Amino acid sequence: MTQKIYSKILALDLGTHTGWAACDDTGFVTSGMIHFKTTRFDGGGIRYLKFKRWLTEVKQSLDVIDEIYFEEVRRHSGVDAAHAYGGFMATLTSWCEHHQIPYQGIPVGTIKKHITGKGNANKQAIINAVKALGFNPIDDNEADAIALLNLILTNQTEDV
Repeated sequence: MTQKIYSKILALDLGTHTGWAACDDTGFVTSGMIHFKTTRFDGGGIRYLKFKRWLTEVKQSLDVIDEIYFEEVRRHSGVDAAHAYGGFMATLTSWCEHHQIPYQGIPVGTIKKHITGKGNANKQAIINAVKALGFNPIDDNEADAIALLNLILTNQTEDV
């Protein structure tokens, strides 16, 4: 009997509170949420430098990252959120290009429909659906990342 080898995948819900979920080559999933807040003494780019450093630490802990997926947001609640998301996405995509790691954005509605059956599900519905899979997310950011990773892993096993 052969054991299935999984890709090492990182799924991200980008933002000042970034949710993440990672799958190692055995299929084991870890997840969490990390803050990239700045203080009034920090320059405008510090949060993105902290994010870049964190990505490098994750890559080192996994030894390699085969693929990165992120929640592709098309509508933001405000200008500040849109600017922050754009900065995180630019940092992520340039970091991926530098490390030659494939990356792809997945629309929010696609993730919501996969995990809850409804493309317009609210945050609590996503949290509940992820809990039903056996996870205990700290907040909606971590739940979104877990839902995204579950979508990717489900699609990979269906393709086999």
